[in-house]
Amino acid sequence: MQTPPGPLPASHGNEPPSAWVVRWSHLVPAGGTVLDVACGMGRHTRWFSERNHPVASVDRSEDAINLVSGFSSRTPFEAVLADIENGPWPFDGRTFDAVVVTNYLWRRLLPTLVASLAPGGVLIYETFAAGNASVGKPSRPEFLLRPGELLAACASLRVVAYEDGFLDHPPRFVQRIAAVRPDAPEGLRRYPL
Repeated sequence: MQTPPGPLPASHGNEPPSAWVVRWSHLVPAGGTVLDVACGMGRHTRWFSERNHPVASVDRSEDAINLVSGFSSRTPFEAVLADIENGPWPFDGRTFDAVVVTNYLWRRLLPTLVASLAPGGVLIYETFAAGNASVGKPSRPEFLLRPGELLAACASLRVVAYEDGFLDHPPRFVQRIAAVRPDAPEGLRRYPL
């Protein structure tokens, strides 16, 4: 469920970053590299760039990538046009200090996202979950996480925070996680809440 190809609605590009991403962005090491998956109009690319993180953004929408490419930033960033559902993974062999995903689910990509985390790197993920069909779109099961699915995908990581439930504004069912690839023996690294 990447950004659809073609022109984007005028409302895109003005949304604030996800509150979940903002809440857990402190887990990204200072100056750490960030991968913004299915970046859309770049709200998270902008958020991390403004905080001095080099960002790699990927989306299949040429309009989205053109917009992101036009951002001014003090830190290096790259905007990659790629169909990550039907083409090769454009970041093969690379790791990042954070992988950020919101409002996007492609199940076959989940292991790749986890493998793309550097030691100490954090996965910050938030998307729609089972039950969302009762309040709106997406409503198709292939775009909705099953109960506990995100936890299972992050089994090799240290889960710092996880939620699975209903949000009122706007009404939606979500699962979201902040999970870290350990870089020190258990108990030696502190993950501030």
